[in-house]
Amino acid sequence: MSGNLFIVCAPSGGGKTSLVAELLKADPRVKLSISYTTRPPRPGEAHARDYHFVSEEQFRKLVEQDELLEHALVHGHCYGTSRSWVAERRDAGDDILLEIDWQGAAQIRKLIPEAVGIFILPPSFETLVARLNKRAQDAPDVIARRLAAAREEIGHAGEFDYVIINSDFEEAVRDLIAIVRAERLRSDAQLARHHPPTNRMK
Repeated sequence: MSGNLFIVCAPSGGGKTSLVAELLKADPRVKLSISYTTRPPRPGEAHARDYHFVSEEQFRKLVEQDELLEHALVHGHCYGTSRSWVAERRDAGDDILLEIDWQGAAQIRKLIPEAVGIFILPPSFETLVARLNKRAQDAPDVIARRLAAAREEIGHAGEFDYVIINSDFEEAVRDLIAIVRAERLRSDAQLARHHPPTNRMK
């Protein structure tokens, strides 16, 4: 049986990366897909651990070779998901998590309707502004662009199966873990996995 496919999206500053990191620590059955990106590495990021950092030419070749399950232009840089890696790991029974934006999520839902979409929301837009400024990873003009994009991104939250309000981090982690466990307990998934004997009336 193929593993589940989870999509986690959030505006910049929504806490997506931190929540996903906690889920991965709590549940080793979930494997994170490492995206390709043309964005330069941030301090502390490593190739093949955080992203596959590639040139724009390399990214174009991946698109031309149909190697990307989805791809999108986000904040001026290209991001994409490996088609072959996701298929291979799901066929092996692993649950896969994609940490992508709403554009990529829309592409995935068309290709894989059973994918489970999870949107992370900040408790308020003011909280989002404060988080981005506190992070101090980007220049003021970049933060301004991210905030403008966030308004549009938040408008797509209703397209997802689940929405988590990240006001209390520990509670949000528990919510994310609960969603993953609940999806594994769906009857079709459980019956396909365990093949219970059919009860017959006598």
